[in-house]
Amino acid sequence: MEGEEAAPTTRIAALADLHVGDNDKYPYRDLFAEISREADVMALAGDLTNLGTVRQAEILAEDLSACSIPVVAVLGNHDHECGCAEQVTDVLRQAGVCVLDGNSTEIAGVAFVGVKGFAGGFGRFMLGSFGEPAIKTFVSETLNEALRLENALRSVRPGRVLVVLHYAPIAQTVEGEPLEIYPFLGSSRLAETIERFQVSAIIHGHAHRGAFEGRTGSGIPVYNVASMIEKPGGRPYHILEL
Repeated sequence: MEGEEAAPTTRIAALADLHVGDNDKYPYRDLFAEISREADVMALAGDLTNLGTVRQAEILAEDLSACSIPVVAVLGNHDHECGCAEQVTDVLRQAGVCVLDGNSTEIAGVAFVGVKGFAGGFGRFMLGSFGEPAIKTFVSETLNEALRLENALRSVRPGRVLVVLHYAPIAQTVEGEPLEIYPFLGSSRLAETIERFQVSAIIHGHAHRGAFEGRTGSGIPVYNVASMIEKPGGRPYHILEL
């Protein structure tokens, strides 16, 4: 409406695949301090630890003390490796991180919606729920993650919405990875769910050798923010303005 002031822009530093190890010493303290000066919120898109140990989460939590802005995150497949995902989540939450797992939070007028996601392939090459029970279980995991994402998206107001995933929702941002592993890098079912809602952008990690940017079929921007991916600013993170 005429006369209404536009909402102020929120700067979000997006980053994934930190892979903090047991013997790392302050691996991201300086980077988090830098991000605090450059952004209003930091969003971490999974694989925060290398093997999902409590000690690795504690090392990351120590570095997060240098971050003076709100932090949201999802876990990745590496964070589940040791079967301690709940403990890892607890450590991060005690450090002030909002760990998203099928839910949402609003910070500075932006709704952050997050799930880990899962694999399954893209487009007409998506794995179908047919055949052996193991295949059906695999596909069911993807469908469950998509359903949890849908429920979380239903809980937020349309507008400035950032979806935080670990697995990729489109094939474009995994291009550069070996074709043989595409089905294990993400699933189009995630994008199909997101496209039913008004979403500003999507971030993910996981594809270390993928491409930085792509779009869903309906044009929603998707960013692969794995720390190894070359980004326009030349830094391990990418700044989104929403």
